Amino acid sequence: MSVDAKYTTSATASGGGRDGQTELEDGSMALQLVVPKEMGGPGGDGANPEKLFALGYSACFLGAMRVASKETGIAVPEGSTVTATIGIGPRSEGGFGITAALDAYLPGLDEADAKKLVDTTHNICPYSNAIKASVDVKTTTRG
Repeated sequence: MSVDAKYTTSATASGGGRDGQTELEDGSMALQLVVPKEMGGPGGDGANPEKLFALGYSACFLGAMRVASKETGIAVPEGSTVTATIGIGPRSEGGFGITAALDAYLPGLDEADAKKLVDTTHNICPYSNAIKASVDVKTTTRG
């Protein structure tokens, strides 16, 4: 599969990786990274790859929902939100893996339409497409 990238960006991590820093190439954002206590680190203020993934996935999925709305004819209700919950831990096969869950709040949308919209979005969203083969993403809807 090929992708005709219309936009690219780069970030550089330095220091210890999960306990260092990361900065966008254009300087618009730089973050201190910290290992969560649950993973043997000090915890505290700071970002980590899972927090960054949750931020990106939730925003991307909500944006892709606007595209899915045109495809399905189901309007995205005003006040809709998407919450992405990302986890990390050891895999039974060795190494580490991630878990992902998406909760779409679609006020006033009936259950069938909400499910159709979220399912269609899941097939459009670049984050969903990027992890399809390796992560079973759980989706829920609320209205």
